[in-house]
Amino acid sequence: MHITFTPQFRPEASLTLHRTGEVLTINGADLDLSVLPEGAILPASAVGCAWLAGPIRRLEGVLHLTLILPHGAEAPVEARFPVPLDIDGDGPVALPVTHPVEEPEA
Repeated sequence: MHITFTPQFRPEASLTLHRTGEVLTINGADLDLSVLPEGAILPASAVGCAWLAGPIRRLEGVLHLTLILPHGAEAPVEARFPVPLDIDGDGPVALPVTHPVEEPEA
């Protein structure tokens, strides 16, 4: 699974991802992509997921999708300019820190 991100300033929002096979769980909602055949393109509007920023494709057996990555005002460069992720295994998907927590002053 190849995930590209479109960063957006959304200080109140957060994103969590979990992969199990060809099911991607986005903020607790399962998106089963196993039915998408090779070479097919599924428009984001057909899925009904507000986090999708473009169509979903299957190319050479690999699912390709673009997700919105929300971030806060003090987000590090990794969140404002995220690199695409290639996800091979199941489990939680590690995302860049998008809302850093400030340490209290001593």
